[in-house]
Amino acid sequence: MQTQDSWLLPEGIEEVLPGDAAQLEQLRRNLLDVFSAWGYQLVFPPLMDFLDSLLIGTGHDLDLNTFKLTDQVSGRTLGIRADMTPQVARIAGHHMSHSVPTRLCYVGTVLHTLGDELDKDRSPVQIGAELYGYDGLEGDFEIIQLMLEMLAMSGIEQIHLDLGHVGIYRALARQAGVTERQEAELFDVLQRKAIPEMDDLLNAFSLHEKDKQTFKALATLHGGLEVFERAETVLKGYDDSVQQALADLKAIAEKLSKIYPALPINFDLAELRGYYYHTGIVFAALVPGLGKEIARGGRYDNIGEAFATARSATGFSADLKRLARQSVNSRDMSDTIVFAPYCDDEALRIKIRGLRAEGVTVIQQLPGQKGDAKSMGCTALLAQENQNWIVKALD
Repeated sequence: MQTQDSWLLPEGIEEVLPGDAAQLEQLRRNLLDVFSAWGYQLVFPPLMDFLDSLLIGTGHDLDLNTFKLTDQVSGRTLGIRADMTPQVARIAGHHMSHSVPTRLCYVGTVLHTLGDELDKDRSPVQIGAELYGYDGLEGDFEIIQLMLEMLAMSGIEQIHLDLGHVGIYRALARQAGVTERQEAELFDVLQRKAIPEMDDLLNAFSLHEKDKQTFKALATLHGGLEVFERAETVLKGYDDSVQQALADLKAIAEKLSKIYPALPINFDLAELRGYYYHTGIVFAALVPGLGKEIARGGRYDNIGEAFATARSATGFSADLKRLARQSVNSRDMSDTIVFAPYCDDEALRIKIRGLRAEGVTVIQQLPGQKGDAKSMGCTALLAQENQNWIVKALD
């Protein structure tokens, strides 16, 4: 017996209905064409995988966000993917381990145990691109450019770009001699830019005064290009790894400013998105009013080691459904939809086949059905004139 509850969906799980589904599918096709034009090859990782493969090289948050179950065949724990990036890294490392750079792209549904505070959706459609086997700045720059191209093709306007480099904080923590626990506590405070709390925390640590002042200053190093001048003063005296990370970030900034002079860019040296996952430059694209990034990415060179192939890697991902919702290119509902009568006529069948081959939607009447052309959303109909079938607009 069917009850009213049978129509309910789990919280954060949604159905995509006609219209929205058509827009989503068209956007998917368009973006995959963009990736292909840049040389990125499409792969389809499995929806379900061994849990250890899904979590390799990732942080605790992904573990919490992954649905788990027991494989009745092997007896091992499986997970339903919450992020496709580790799977794509495995594909690149296991099947495409060669010396030339490897470019891969992907799209598919992922599942989260919990939605975030701003977006309750637990079944995003993740789309992204990854570049393996190249550790130069030009690789990071290409990936950022491709992300911007994806957003432009999606009809996303008023983009702001955030840029950071997790290597700066990681190197400072190592040189200051903080413990693993202290590094995690300081990381949390830095992410929240909680300056008073940071003062109390640093005072409890046995660190050199210079290092304490540097960590406090790091939380304030955000803004425009002027950040680099301040950063050079604050980070003076630290080793080459800190200086190189700062130089790399500045070089990327100069490249972006030259090619995208109108793009607002914010630099944040305490930006630690994906700190336990990323190893270098990190970035995020934001739009006004959304409250969270529309796309994000960065360098993650260490993940390939777990798949016996330590290759450099950088990439980005986004939620296709969120891109579609934010797009200004809404689906044109005035596109021609042709209504064809039910008729056993070879000329009509040929006409319908030709229209559909041209991409025109043709809905053919079913015998005895209810509803006419207008009630079915059609904007035109096929009518016979002088033994020819022609498309005529509905009045």
